[in-house]
Amino acid sequence: MAYSEVEEVSGTAGCFKVKVRKKARYVDQDKCTGCGACTEKCPTDVLDLYNEKHSYRKAIYSWFAQGIPSTHAIDTDHCRVFNGKKCGICQKKCEANAIDFDQVDEVVELDVGAIITSVGYDVFDPIKIPEYRYRDLPNVITAMEFERFLSASGPTHGHLNRPSDIIVNSKIKDLEKIENRSTKALARLEEKNGKSSAEFYAEYEANGSGGDATLDQWADKYKEYQNLVKELTTLKEQAATFSTASKLAFIQCVGSRDLRFYPFCSGFCCMHSIKEAIIAHEHDNDTTSTIFGMDIRAVGKGFDEYKVRGSNNSNITYKRSRVAEIVRGDNDNPVLVYEDTQEQKVMREEFDMVVLATACSPTKGMQDLADILGIEINKFGFFKTSRDKPLDTSKEGIFVCGCAHSPMDIPESVAQASSAASRAVQVVTREKLLEVS
Repeated sequence: MAYSEVEEVSGTAGCFKVKVRKKARYVDQDKCTGCGACTEKCPTDVLDLYNEKHSYRKAIYSWFAQGIPSTHAIDTDHCRVFNGKKCGICQKKCEANAIDFDQVDEVVELDVGAIITSVGYDVFDPIKIPEYRYRDLPNVITAMEFERFLSASGPTHGHLNRPSDIIVNSKIKDLEKIENRSTKALARLEEKNGKSSAEFYAEYEANGSGGDATLDQWADKYKEYQNLVKELTTLKEQAATFSTASKLAFIQCVGSRDLRFYPFCSGFCCMHSIKEAIIAHEHDNDTTSTIFGMDIRAVGKGFDEYKVRGSNNSNITYKRSRVAEIVRGDNDNPVLVYEDTQEQKVMREEFDMVVLATACSPTKGMQDLADILGIEINKFGFFKTSRDKPLDTSKEGIFVCGCAHSPMDIPESVAQASSAASRAVQVVTREKLLEVS
């Protein structure tokens, strides 16, 4: 049940009653075909959280292309109709008649024998570490942002364009729209007065307006246009020098193994950084990556070989170091200040882009869900389990898997999910809710 929220759980193992609120999408998922005609015509742009705010989506949207069910939802915070404005274009364009602005939340009650909590995790916000200048330096990004940059369906279509360059190109587009409007406004004045704006402005500077307010307005518009063209020319010259990021730095343990935030190791960050560096090299063979970390924890089967292969084949260098600070360099390049433990010297090195391997944080609302389920949270903020029964929570019949249990990678999460399902089956069959032949 996607786009739903658990509100209440009562009962005991084998006979739980669960109350779930299915949130109103304002799109009938049984009628919606996922064609996307509504999103094409929606006039409202909204920052796309799925792409880490590096692109825009519409007020009617699907979270991502492979979502199940394949349907859309309306963002009521930004939809013009729900903000008292005239629109309804999506409803007019939907041939399946799936748009329903009067849809309301639906509360469903379920009788279940066992419960598995698998609520995922949140990405640690590196703005809490001011020395890394996240959000201050545009080319310092998180591993999740970099993951979207590498994706063909991401904001850069798989190209490693630097965020600072994206900002400049976006500004050029905005200024070109303003320039187009200014050109048309000046053209109307030139046609009306029978002379070019340049000729008029030369006369205006020599003789003034003679108290004619219309001429003053024309002069102001022409001066604004000249300043606009000058700024646009400068930005276009700057954009002509742009290239994709080819020198990358990865900083490990951002928020994890840190007594200020999370003292535990997040488990998958080292291999994730190596994977991203290898994929970046596949996109452009000139790409070089340096991974800064206290150590590389490649603990799984074949992981260390993968690490070595990255070094041998993908231009990856591993530096045992803790980065002290990131400062701004020329051309918005981030400069890392760190100690080289081999030479025992403080070094400065400039990169095109820095990727922060952020900690695996307990997801928001974990405590609220624990209160609803009647289970306990451990000291790290994850659901509490015991050593002898690592999938069982503090309440019989409720189990846990994935990053709701602790930080872990995808293969381990999948294996644990199978184990949790087996434990749930044991409860259900023991309570004779299912007949086993």
